[in-house]
Amino acid sequence: MYSADYSSAAQVTGVTFFIMLAFIALLFVAEWRIFSKAGEHGWACLVPIYNAYVMFKITWGNGWKFLLLLIPFVNVIISLVTVYKLGKVFGHGFGFFLLMLFFSPIALLILAFGSSQYQGAQ
Repeated sequence: MYSADYSSAAQVTGVTFFIMLAFIALLFVAEWRIFSKAGEHGWACLVPIYNAYVMFKITWGNGWKFLLLLIPFVNVIISLVTVYKLGKVFGHGFGFFLLMLFFSPIALLILAFGSSQYQGAQ
């Protein structure tokens, strides 16, 4: 008879879990650094809802505009504009917007650890 050996599957699952956990931690560090570069408290990226408020404060200049995310269909457009504005406030253009749209982890790492400087909400 065939006997299944689940130990290798468990090992792969465990390794994958820890790789994903490390990746998520790296993205938290990147967002913390982006918030800090913008003059906000880095820990704000860890607090749900408040991090959206701070992100809108960084990108739009008015944090309360994050409430627009509660409106169906409008939230998609507002999210895209916010992603564009995030690149813009750090001195990047449309090409960086496309990078953020399709490869956001890479773009966040570039914003966090690159030479990008916060230029203020526009």
